[in-house]
Amino acid sequence: MPQHSQVNIALDVHDLHKSFGDNEVLKGISMQAKDGEVWSVIGSSGSGKSTFLRCLNLLEMPSQGAISIAGEAIEFKYNSQGLILAAQRQKQIQRLRTNLGMVFQNFNLWQHQTVIKNIIEAPIHVLGTDKAQAIDEAEQLLNRVGLWDKRDAYPMHLSGGQQQRAAIARALAMQPKMMLFDEPTSALDPELVGEVLKVIRGIAEEGKTMIMVTHEMRFARDVSNQIIFLHEGRIEEQGSPQKVFNESESARCRAFVNSVH
Repeated sequence: MPQHSQVNIALDVHDLHKSFGDNEVLKGISMQAKDGEVWSVIGSSGSGKSTFLRCLNLLEMPSQGAISIAGEAIEFKYNSQGLILAAQRQKQIQRLRTNLGMVFQNFNLWQHQTVIKNIIEAPIHVLGTDKAQAIDEAEQLLNRVGLWDKRDAYPMHLSGGQQQRAAIARALAMQPKMMLFDEPTSALDPELVGEVLKVIRGIAEEGKTMIMVTHEMRFARDVSNQIIFLHEGRIEEQGSPQKVFNESESARCRAFVNSVH
């Protein structure tokens, strides 16, 4: 019998639900991403894409379901109806979050600090990295995203594309096992989108596990191993880019893909 190398599961989500009051936004999402895979989540506005991403690192607390990151199940407290109330152990969440780099739509940089200080803050205070080492690693990251010359600039003096590249460098500075991108180009002017997508493509090519909510269909097709099409809080279609974009069984998915091409 030939020996097969073990495939590690980076993210395992089972029957994930999320309600805001009476509004059920996620209605049972399940997916399993392997190490090094890139998953893109597409769908129209209001389909639950960003809520799904925010539930993965518990910026939003799910209502039901299970999440495992790198084989470790997140432990929850439940009420008498079996609904999730909170995380069981805050220390577990803090530790798991260090392995999840999150890049938001609107950069979320600290405006009162320079670019390099934005990047070194968390490695020093969360990971305990020596300051000189943190600065050296931050400069390498800024070089990688094409911003070394902006290291001492404040975010307000950067273009939107530059701010987003700085935000990506800040997330990478934590050396996360997985990157989560929440529509990273949606707040950018069209001419700035390409520079950010180039950086994200480079991260994907290095083999980093990525879950990306995006409306950049051509980019999703090019870099993804798997595509999820969400519709009204459910996975309406899932598969390879070829399947989702060219051979979708869902009429809604076909209509969406054709509308945004």
